[in-house]
Amino acid sequence: QVQLVESGGGLVQAGGSLRLSCAASGRTFSMYNMGWFRQAPGKERDFVAAIIWTGGSTAYAASVKGRFTISRNNPKNTVYLQMNSLKPEDTAIYYCAAAPARVRIGTEPGGYDYWGQGTQVTVSS
Repeated sequence: QVQLVESGGGLVQAGGSLRLSCAASGRTFSMYNMGWFRQAPGKERDFVAAIIWTGGSTAYAASVKGRFTISRNNPKNTVYLQMNSLKPEDTAIYYCAAAPARVRIGTEPGGYDYWGQGTQVTVSS
């Protein structure tokens, strides 16, 4: 079992920045690829970003590429999502997720075994 707890969400004006954190406990953090997903009201849960267990490879959704950066600190069992140049359409609940370590970075929610409770991000125009 892996427990995930997100933090860092909040209300920000368009153009602003937020940094989300996801603290993991349970099994060895470095054995998992980590991802961030988001879900807006009435919409499906969408892929945002992911990082391989070594931190050496990342993937981003086209809508956030160049604005968001995912990173991880394995000794601290934490993954981060730095979000810059935020837009109102980034408003959603953001979820952290863990998938067993593999070479391919998954972008589908079904590929992730463990999920956090989510943190709300609201971007005002």
